Amino acid sequence: MKKPLAPRVTRAILLTLFSALFVLYVAGPVAWLVSSSLQSEAEITRVPPNWLPQNPSIANFEAIFSAADRVVTYENRRQGEALTSSFLPSGAANLLPAMRNSLVIGLWVAALNLLLSVTAAYAIAVIDFRGRRATLYTVLATRVVPDIALVVPLFLVIRNLGLINSLGALVVTYLAITVPFTIFILISYFEGIPRDLYRAARIDGCGHGRALWHVYLPLSLPALVASLTFAFLTSWNEFVFALVLTQNVAAQTLPIIISGFIMDFTTSFSFVNAAGVIAIIPPVLMAVVFQRYIVSGLTAGAVKG
Repeated sequence: MKKPLAPRVTRAILLTLFSALFVLYVAGPVAWLVSSSLQSEAEITRVPPNWLPQNPSIANFEAIFSAADRVVTYENRRQGEALTSSFLPSGAANLLPAMRNSLVIGLWVAALNLLLSVTAAYAIAVIDFRGRRATLYTVLATRVVPDIALVVPLFLVIRNLGLINSLGALVVTYLAITVPFTIFILISYFEGIPRDLYRAARIDGCGHGRALWHVYLPLSLPALVASLTFAFLTSWNEFVFALVLTQNVAAQTLPIIISGFIMDFTTSFSFVNAAGVIAIIPPVLMAVVFQRYIVSGLTAGAVKG
C-alpha cells in the first residue's frame, strides 16, 4: 500500500528548506568575502551594506601584487578614490612572502607526515609485536591533550633547539599535531585490507618494505590523499603556534600577516577581504580536486563488517 502523498511532499519541502539554509550558512560568509573584496572602501562600509558590488574592481588584488610603496590613506578610500597598483597598507608587502612560507611549510608537513605515519601505521596494523596495542593507545593519547596546553612546552623545546623564528620550528610543531591523527586514519584503512594479500606477498618473498610499497600503498590511495590534505590544511590554517614561535616577519605565515592588518590604526576591510580570498584559494582547490579521495579516505575503515 502506497503512503499518502502529502507527508512525502511535506518531507521533501522541509528537507529542501533545511538544505538551503545549511548551504546559506556555510557558503554565505565565503560569498560575502568574495563580494566585498571586489568593492571599494566606501561601498563596503555603507549602511545598509551592498551585498553585490555595484562597480566590481580587482584593484584590491592589484594592490596585493604591487611592489610599489605609496600608501593610499583610509580617508581617501572612504571618499571612493580608485585604488591604484601602488596601494599598500601597513604590512601588505609581507603578504606574498608569508603565503610562500605557508606553502613551503604545508608541503613539508604533508610529505613528512605521510612518510612517518605510513610506516608507523603499517607496523601497528600489520606486524604482530609485543606492546602493539599499547603503542597505538600511546599515540592516540598524545591527541587528548589540547593544543593550547602544548604551547609553552613546545616553545621551550623549540627555543632550546635554536629554531625560534624559523620555518623548521613550525614544521616540527605541526608534525607533532598531525602525525597521531594520520596514524589513526591509516591504521583503520590498513586493517580493512584483506590479510590474505599480505600473506600472499610474504609467501612470494616480499619483506615488510616491499609489502608496504606494492600491496598496502596502492590500495590505500584515498587514505593517503586524505592524510596529505589534512596535514596541509592544518599547517595552512594554524594560528596560535605560528604566532608564538615566529616573531620575525620573515618567518611568519599567512594567518599571522593577515591578522596584523586588523591591528592597524585604520583597517581597510576591502583589502583584508581580498587577502582572505587569496588565502582560501589553495585549500579550496585542494578540496575540490581531491574531494572523492578525501571522503572515501576518511570514511573507509570506520565501519567493519
